[in-house]
Amino acid sequence: MQEPHLIYVADPMCSWCWGFAPVLQALTQRYAPTLALRLVLGGLRPWNRQPMGDDERASLRRHWDHVHAACGQPFNFSFFKREHFVYDSEPASRAVVVLRRHGMALALAGLHRIQQAFYTGNQDVTDTETLVALARELGLEAARFRHEFTSDEAREETRADFALTQAAGVRGFPTLIAAAGSTYELITHGFQPADRIIAILDSWQEQHHSLGPLDDGACAQ
Repeated sequence: MQEPHLIYVADPMCSWCWGFAPVLQALTQRYAPTLALRLVLGGLRPWNRQPMGDDERASLRRHWDHVHAACGQPFNFSFFKREHFVYDSEPASRAVVVLRRHGMALALAGLHRIQQAFYTGNQDVTDTETLVALARELGLEAARFRHEFTSDEAREETRADFALTQAAGVRGFPTLIAAAGSTYELITHGFQPADRIIAILDSWQEQHHSLGPLDDGACAQ
């Protein structure tokens, strides 16, 4: 992609990415005519196989409280009544990768719907059938989604996103990057309010000058 565009690195099970969702919506509405958005899945906790322990549960609850206080996004805290939950973010990421094959708009809608299902609906987005149902809500035929989702190709494409994120040095989410030709500028690593990011992007569009990184709340690997 040679034209100026934005690269959004996120994970569906990153609480700060959920906090960033209204900001992303504002950005896409403002810049859609001039800046295409490319979504890359970062890989927050992929392939985890260990159920959450008490310490991890308490740490995650603190993160959710912090995101809610900072961003105002709703959370369903009944999640913390779950027992033996394995926090593996790869399936949800792979679902978004499959949706991305059918267009970036569908991928972004899928990212938001999976976030919503997890954070406010207390749905298990590590479960294949849950993800199939969400894809069907978005208009994708269930059998087709299931076939693509369970394929080796989808797993490898998801793994490639994670590898790209690592190679780019991105270690936390959300991360937003502006790109023009071979020039990449970090806009934010972590949550920032929409008005601050808009001011920076407006300046970047006008000048394409180097920007200093912004760093606040982020989900780190």
